[in-house]
Amino acid sequence: MTINEIQDEIIEEFAGFDDWMDKYQLLIDLGNDQEPLDEKYKVESNLIDGCQSRVWLQADYADGNITFTAESDALIVKGIVALLIRVLSGHTPDEILNADLYFIEQIGLKEHLSPTRSNGLLAMVKQMRMYALAFKSKEQ
Repeated sequence: MTINEIQDEIIEEFAGFDDWMDKYQLLIDLGNDQEPLDEKYKVESNLIDGCQSRVWLQADYADGNITFTAESDALIVKGIVALLIRVLSGHTPDEILNADLYFIEQIGLKEHLSPTRSNGLLAMVKQMRMYALAFKSKEQ
């Protein structure tokens, strides 16, 4: 699936809920369904700067694609990072760097997050793009 097809799928899932409490619950469920991050990746260098809660992000590169794994100690943040992984993981550095992450606005995430969580979301996206840039430069 392309990044945009995955985003459209997420938008559709969230469209089924009118109430934001239900959408928060969906985020929490997504976070809880995520595989826990291997303890060996819970290191200082994998912590994302700019997040109020602790978020570890691991990126692995194989066969031209980046695979992300992550974990957070905050339930909603864990759900947000699970969404980002679902959209971006398994794609090439170029696809990640060129992706327009419109699902964030479409599902209302931007307007329903506190300013600190919004900053954390931006920090997660930025870190994922930094990994993509680093892997891309190693390709050349």
